[in-house]
Amino acid sequence: MTKPLLTYLGQTRTRVTPQHAFIAPDGHVETPLSGWKKTSGILLISPQMGARFTQYFAHMQSGGEGTPPLPEVERFIFVLNGTISIQTESDTFKLEPKGFAFFPAEEPHIITATSEAKLNVLERRFIPSENEEPLPLVLGNEEDVEAEPFLGDDNVWVKKFLPDDARFDMAVNTMNFKPGATLPFAETHFMEHGMLMLSGGGIYRLGDDWYPIQEGDTLWMGPYCPQWFGALGTETSSYLLYKEANRDVFRFEKES
Repeated sequence: MTKPLLTYLGQTRTRVTPQHAFIAPDGHVETPLSGWKKTSGILLISPQMGARFTQYFAHMQSGGEGTPPLPEVERFIFVLNGTISIQTESDTFKLEPKGFAFFPAEEPHIITATSEAKLNVLERRFIPSENEEPLPLVLGNEEDVEAEPFLGDDNVWVKKFLPDDARFDMAVNTMNFKPGATLPFAETHFMEHGMLMLSGGGIYRLGDDWYPIQEGDTLWMGPYCPQWFGALGTETSSYLLYKEANRDVFRFEKES
C-alpha cells in the first residue's frame, strides 16, 4: 500500500504528552518481544511514558509462542484476530477472536498461535491484597459476557471481563456506544487507563485536547487526565479499556 504523502513529510496523528498519549498506527514500530518466539511486537504504552503498566500488540506467526512475563507480573490478553491455544500446567484451552485470558503473576503458561494471530497484551506488576488466597486463571469470550447499561444509560453498555473481586488489582472491559451516544460527563480520577479502539470511532477528549479516533488507535490516560468520548458514524463504537482497581492510592504510588 502506498503511504500518504504527509507520512513521508513527517506528519502523524500520534501525540504524546506528560498526562496522556494518542498512539496512531501510522507511527507503529516493530520490536522483538522478550519471551516470545516467531512474534513481532508493537509496544504502545510503557513506564517510559509515565504509565504503571505496559500495553502492546503481539503479531504471532502460525506456530509462534509466548511464555510468562517477568516474576511478579500479571498478564491479560485479548485476541484481535486469529486463533491461539493456551497450555497451563493442567489443561489446554483454545481462544478465538474476542477471546480473553487473565494470567496471575507466576502462572505457568504457553501461548501458541494455531494460525497467524494478533493479540492485545496488558501487563503490570501485581500489587497483593490483604487476602492471600491465590488469584484464578480467567478465560472467556466477549460474546459470552453479559452487557450492563453504563450508569443506567441503555445507549452505552459495558462488558466486564474480570470478577468483581477485591483480590484483583486491575479491571478490563469493553465500552460500547450506539451512534451518537456519549459518556455522561468528562471524567477526572486517580486511576490511569489503557484503551484500544476496536470498532467505530468518534471524538475523544484528553485533557484540553480533542482527538478524532478510529479503529486501531490506542490511548494512554494518566491519573487525573480529564477524559470524555462521543461516538460518531452509523455503527456501534467499541473500545477495550484497562484501569487500576481495588488498591489504596498509596499502594499505587509505592509500586509506580
